[in-house]
Amino acid sequence: VRGMEAVNTAKPISVPVGDATLGRVFNVLGDNIDLDEELGEDVRRDPIHRQAPKFEELTTKVEILETGIKVVDLLAPYIKGGKIGLFG
Repeated sequence: VRGMEAVNTAKPISVPVGDATLGRVFNVLGDNIDLDEELGEDVRRDPIHRQAPKFEELTTKVEILETGIKVVDLLAPYIKGGKIGLFG
């Protein structure tokens, strides 16, 4: 809102991460906007600008993304974590 007062929290913008956030909808500031219950204070929050993980910390495990479309899953399976285009 134009003319609204800004408050300095002296903290970076951070968003909740972890299993508690799966399937939830959040706004840009990490506040949940779905109708489920609020996240507790014990949920880990990470800043949006942080160091990238070291190369040794990355996993090289290949997982198949199950789309639920039988023809795609059988004939042209997609790998999780990559960029894909699925047109229909």
